[in-house]
Amino acid sequence: MSFKEGIDQVEKSYQKLIEMDKIMSDAVVNGFMFTWQWWFGIALFIFPWIIWLLFRKKASTGRLLFAGFITILLSLMIDLIALSRGLWSYPMVFSPIGALLFLPYHFSLTPVALMFTLQIKPHANALIKGAIFGAIGAFIAMKIFEEIDFYDPKKWLSIYDFFIYLFLYLVANWFSNMDSFKKGAAVIKEGR
Repeated sequence: MSFKEGIDQVEKSYQKLIEMDKIMSDAVVNGFMFTWQWWFGIALFIFPWIIWLLFRKKASTGRLLFAGFITILLSLMIDLIALSRGLWSYPMVFSPIGALLFLPYHFSLTPVALMFTLQIKPHANALIKGAIFGAIGAFIAMKIFEEIDFYDPKKWLSIYDFFIYLFLYLVANWFSNMDSFKKGAAVIKEGR
């Protein structure tokens, strides 16, 4: 295949993506919007952040938000790779924009749950906390989402989800415990 043929093939793929996006948008607007599942997904997007704002450790807000942001980026990258390979899908779509992604999962549930987990017993063994976080996410939360048609694992095993959640936790934990956060806290305490 020549370079020009590759460009033409990519353009054809973009046209198919545009067609697919129209089909997904139609499903959202005419099939899902204002159903109880849609409202539940919207609530899953908004309420975790409200709860976190009320109950977070205020002195740790910056480092927790940083860890949450890292979690959002990593979960989006993992999800885009898996979706493009057909490893799993999200049958219930909440927005015509970014229709392939389960937005409450990426932008609310996972980062907020992870931030809460980081602030509970912050000096506990990270591997144990990550394993608990991974087990709850993979073997409980994802099973519930599968039951209500928010998630279709196809042939993807829950144990793989466990390791993804464990990985997300360990990376976020590492970022949230960086020395720069500790130095910044010391500077604040000294009044500089």
